[in-house]
Amino acid sequence: MSIARIRSFAFSGIDAVPVDVEVQISSGLPAFLIVGLPDKAVAEARERVRAALTAMGLSLPPKRILINLAPADLQKEGSHFDLAIALGVLAAMEVLPRDEIAGYAAIGELSLDGRVNPVTGVLPAALGASALALGLICPQQQGGEAAWGGEIEVLATPDLLSLMNHFRGTQVLSPPVLPGSASSPHAADLSEVKGMQTAKRALEICAAGAHSLIMIGPPGAGKSMLAERLAGLLPNLTSAEALEVSAIHSVAGQLTDGKLIKRPPFREPHHSASQAAIIGGGPRAKPGEVSLAHRGVLFLDEMPELPRQSMEALRAPMETGRTTISRAAAHVTYPARFQLVAAMNPCRCGYLGDASRECGRAPRCGEEYLSKISGPMLDRIDLCVQVQPVPIAEIARAGTGETTQVVAARVEASRERQHARQGPLSNAEASLEALAISPDARTLAEQAAERLHLSARGFTRLLRVSRTIADLVGCALVNRTHVAEALGYRHRFPGRG
Repeated sequence: MSIARIRSFAFSGIDAVPVDVEVQISSGLPAFLIVGLPDKAVAEARERVRAALTAMGLSLPPKRILINLAPADLQKEGSHFDLAIALGVLAAMEVLPRDEIAGYAAIGELSLDGRVNPVTGVLPAALGASALALGLICPQQQGGEAAWGGEIEVLATPDLLSLMNHFRGTQVLSPPVLPGSASSPHAADLSEVKGMQTAKRALEICAAGAHSLIMIGPPGAGKSMLAERLAGLLPNLTSAEALEVSAIHSVAGQLTDGKLIKRPPFREPHHSASQAAIIGGGPRAKPGEVSLAHRGVLFLDEMPELPRQSMEALRAPMETGRTTISRAAAHVTYPARFQLVAAMNPCRCGYLGDASRECGRAPRCGEEYLSKISGPMLDRIDLCVQVQPVPIAEIARAGTGETTQVVAARVEASRERQHARQGPLSNAEASLEALAISPDARTLAEQAAERLHLSARGFTRLLRVSRTIADLVGCALVNRTHVAEALGYRHRFPGRG
């Protein structure tokens, strides 16, 4: 009887869960069995492994081959177990040295000719291998991605034969090179936006404090144009944030060329997106848009047109910064600390308030359209701004406004003040005790909350926005002026706190 062991990983969210791949070759009727709660893709690995070995001129021994994936009560999903199973079989057949194989984890899918194909989750696997002080064997195309895992040995192989030759000493697999950072798409400059001073101010506050924002205005007023310029105002991700965001995109299969994501992501799903697409889910509980927008912006254009179920599902992630996908066998949690930026028309036809173009059901149509967004959902939005079209004459005569670079510098300075005061938390996440508010400013906020019937959540968010406004001008204490400006963005929900 012969037994060999190697590690691989299953994924729970962005966490790589170690899986021991144990291979036993014993006497008995010829068989190739995989146990340990494999799904269909894992069970089919035996045929891919058999074909890959045949392509190299090797054949499986006419014995009983048993593959155990431990822990046995953890569901194993995906084709990335192929490489570990193949290496375990080769070690059990004494083609490869068992002691050396045991010092690695492996992840990769096999082709029938022995090539090792890319898979999702290489970056979390590299981080998991680093935590276990193991090397990582992965597909050649993803060697750069694995190199972000830290001080570990990475063997990025194009095929199974090259890997065998490496362990035999007849070939050397070169260590992968860090691929650098992903280039962010060119962001349009804020100076191109003519007029709209109130909306641009709200955008700056939104960026400085990581607040949520909703813009209401007729078609063509410039709501989407403003939202697209928000990404350029946000500061770069820290090293820890970049690894976390990149790990999410790796699990989702969206990490381009293994390059680390150092700019806050900007996601803009279509308003017809399902709940699983927004929150996450599917057969293998993949991350949704809220997780792909982690540490960045989730832009929802035409927000009232989003399915009600999908919209209401945003409420929990906005509060907790994470989303949990529940299954009968397990619960999968993904990070989801995003900034919600939404845009909507004032009514279904879009021209409420314009006597020459509004429909005959005004103003009732506007009330019905806004009611598609529930009170609890609106209560979680920090800033609301009305965006009105800029007259053509004003656009033609308007001078050049502040550039994105100038506003981004103020935003970054504000974020630095927040980090010095409350650690890694932005103002949108800060506790009331950390906000440093003067007594007269707090009194004004309390009186406004009473008059506008703000909820406790709405009152807290009002004070957080006030703190951000104070940070933008470098004030250590929030005063009445800052609260008054924050109220200007809070009271614009008709009939809502």
